[in-house]
Amino acid sequence: MTTTPKTRRLGPTGPTVGSIAYGCWRFGGTETSIATAKIDAALACGMTLIDTADIYGYGDQSAGFGGAEKLLGDVLRSAPSLRGEMVIATKGGIQPGVPYDSTRTYLLNACDESLTRLGVESVDLYQVHRPDLFAHPAEVAATLAEIVQSGRAAQVGVSNYTVSQLAALNEFAPGLVTTIQPELSLWHYDPIDDGTLNQAMQHHLVPLAWSPLGRGAIGDEGSDLTAAISTVAETHNVSPTAIAIAWVLHHPARPIPIIGTQQIARIRDAATATQVVLSRSEWYSLLSAAGRELP
Repeated sequence: MTTTPKTRRLGPTGPTVGSIAYGCWRFGGTETSIATAKIDAALACGMTLIDTADIYGYGDQSAGFGGAEKLLGDVLRSAPSLRGEMVIATKGGIQPGVPYDSTRTYLLNACDESLTRLGVESVDLYQVHRPDLFAHPAEVAATLAEIVQSGRAAQVGVSNYTVSQLAALNEFAPGLVTTIQPELSLWHYDPIDDGTLNQAMQHHLVPLAWSPLGRGAIGDEGSDLTAAISTVAETHNVSPTAIAIAWVLHHPARPIPIIGTQQIARIRDAATATQVVLSRSEWYSLLSAAGRELP
């Protein structure tokens, strides 16, 4: 295997982005200057895809629904030149108390409100955050097409969709969706076996892998998996974090891991994953340590 390319294309005709993205799940409730420093650090490390969502900030009394988008908007308002350095992705479709709504009215309004909070005329990628089981895929497909045709977003994608849910959506809008966003890590490798990544390769979709560090499980020093990761990390003279992210990067579907740390030192550490070259045996040994039975 060769060194992981430090850039990837976001869809067949989309922009080139860094092979690791910066996520804003915990981005909120702080001063604009502090938030700007985090974005600056991510961009300096090549993390040009900035992924957020309207729900990010909900439950945080200092941020609230839309808090992460508004804070990113504050960053852009304080430093407008940063808009040209980043590719912005956001998500909608979660309505607190409902909980999901992918109707045309709701998604168009949610997208417009996201644009207002971000202070931009359009985003590079708009995604349905979670599947609405009460919405017909034909309506969702037509709405996503309208979001693109109206100029609200350059591309559209889906997050947390199953293989069959995406297949149904594609029946009504073939080729419209360019990205998927599954949870993918050594602690959650279901997308390898349930067809998600195979579907991505089949239809040339870009997987954006959320929680590549297992929702913080990388810090569990007592697990066999963490021990295995640490052993490989010592071999490559990098941190366990870098190895866990590199494992995701090495899959042939070419996922883009989304890291969400709020510490600048950890942003820089995560970026070293692109320097790691895992051998085939190392990649499989980590998957085995994660509990996946191998013949």
